[in-house]
Amino acid sequence: MTPPTTRPSQDNHPHTHEPSPTTPHPPSELRPFDAEFFRDPYPVYARLRKLGPVLPVALPDGARAWLVTREEDVRAAFTDRRLSVNKARSRNGYQGFSLPPALDANLLNTDPDDHLRLRRLVSKGFTPRHIEQLRERVVTAAEHYADGLAARLAECGEADLLAEFANPLPLVVIGHLLGVPEADGRTFSRWVAAMFAPDHPGHTAEAIAHIHRYLLGLIGTRRARPGDDLLSSLIAARDEGDRLSEDELVSLAFLLLMAGTENVQHLIAGGVLALLRHPEQLAELRRRPELMPEVVEELLRYAHPNQWAIRRFPIEAVEIAGTRIPAGDTVLLGLASAHRDPDRYPEPDRFDIHRADKAHLALGHGVHYCLGAALARMEISVALGTLLDRFSDLELALPVGQLEWRASFRSHALRRLPVSVG
Repeated sequence: MTPPTTRPSQDNHPHTHEPSPTTPHPPSELRPFDAEFFRDPYPVYARLRKLGPVLPVALPDGARAWLVTREEDVRAAFTDRRLSVNKARSRNGYQGFSLPPALDANLLNTDPDDHLRLRRLVSKGFTPRHIEQLRERVVTAAEHYADGLAARLAECGEADLLAEFANPLPLVVIGHLLGVPEADGRTFSRWVAAMFAPDHPGHTAEAIAHIHRYLLGLIGTRRARPGDDLLSSLIAARDEGDRLSEDELVSLAFLLLMAGTENVQHLIAGGVLALLRHPEQLAELRRRPELMPEVVEELLRYAHPNQWAIRRFPIEAVEIAGTRIPAGDTVLLGLASAHRDPDRYPEPDRFDIHRADKAHLALGHGVHYCLGAALARMEISVALGTLLDRFSDLELALPVGQLEWRASFRSHALRRLPVSVG
């Protein structure tokens, strides 16, 4: 991290706590999101936690926010009803992606009453029975993509596990839920990747426009020819029961497609990387496959790509860990920082499949707990299990230091994961 720079505060947000003698007082505004952060954000978080539990930061585009760095405070903030996810509560600072209304009225941006109404409409697609019915489909797909990965390895001696295996696998599941063809899913996944880490400044807006047009077309097609998928049932809730606005309908489709692919893809790739970097734990998992649930939970803590929970806006002035935050300012709950907090997790930078404390915040907490949590766990478990069964000698094809990561402050995710077989 380059030395933090400061600029005069425009709002003179007061602090109500004094730093301890061993903790330096943070400057008026930190700028931690640089090239070092993109490569490896965790040492940066360690320095930020030492500066304080709540810090004023400038984001790469210059927008301002308050960053909550420590696990105890992040966990408490998840259930603080004074912190709204509704952009209408924002008065200044970072608001997240600039989305059209038809993509913005989703579960991530709605407070409890509307959130619960929308959640009930979607929840039948994520019941334990439905997820168990999906398991066979996921197993079959994982075996299919493992075959493709093996063929690529045999042909070239090296393959990109992210592109050949981790990316397409979740598309099978979300495609089944929403009736989206796999080819369309791959294109959608590329647009989402361009949202998170655009190659050029204008690419984010282009990707969002593509996503918007595609979803409008998809809903139009399904409205004309309904099926037995979740999207068709949501359209019926809109058209027959009038329980959804049109914007809510499109926004839910957007969220289901995005959340159902993006994070699972990178958790699979990040999970493979973590295991390859810890061969003794990989060997133990091969010997004892019943450890897979513990492995998945540790991966959710250790390797989840999301750096923050969805941004919050105080509906009134609030105090978090002694810092007063005015109403309408932006609050970022630092998930990745919380997951490496030594006050909660002993040796937090160590990947440990036997870690006693399995609690984490990777799937949210409180009313915004991830609706697809059980589905994501199942997909990651099946994906890793299939790879371990198929490849006894999978290796990284280049040194860890040469891996390419997204240049994104939102999501720490690999661009590629080149692997070979020994």
